[in-house]
Amino acid sequence: MLINMHQAKSQLSKLIAAAEAGDDVVIARNGKPAVKLVPLNASQFRFGALAHLTTTVPDFDDGLDEAELGMWERDT
Repeated sequence: MLINMHQAKSQLSKLIAAAEAGDDVVIARNGKPAVKLVPLNASQFRFGALAHLTTTVPDFDDGLDEAELGMWERDT
């Protein structure tokens, strides 16, 4: 099913239900396909799934020294 952006705005609930039912839902901008609406299965999304892509600073939770603290508390 190909639907233009304007129609998609007013029929979003119907389009989501169609995608969940297995229909191919493509939203077009000016008649050109732009995005595909697909259902999100619980097995596809897991909170923290991208955590391996980040790194943290080793001293992230250490306290600030007096100079650093002074910079944050200063009025601008």
